[in-house]
Amino acid sequence: MATITCVFTINHVAEMLEEDPELLQAIVSNSDNLTYGNIISVVHGDDETITALTDDGIDELNQMLSDARRSPEAWNDFLDCFVDDEELIARVKAKSPR
Repeated sequence: MATITCVFTINHVAEMLEEDPELLQAIVSNSDNLTYGNIISVVHGDDETITALTDDGIDELNQMLSDARRSPEAWNDFLDCFVDDEELIARVKAKSPR
């Protein structure tokens, strides 16, 4: 396994993938959704952390989203399974899947 020398914040990943940052945060908030080690918690103060992804984590997340968008039904099922926030689901569903 290669040594990880760089990680990317969720907001940066959202810009890279042209995704809603809250959607990505909802997906990665459960560390079981990506392979162990691809989601990194960065501590930057007393009880303050941010979530970051490795290169492999970005690739895995991007593939997960691409697979989910294979049909409108699959996309809706994906959102219902991975996101608990009804307002976020409604906002993401209002945008047409790519």
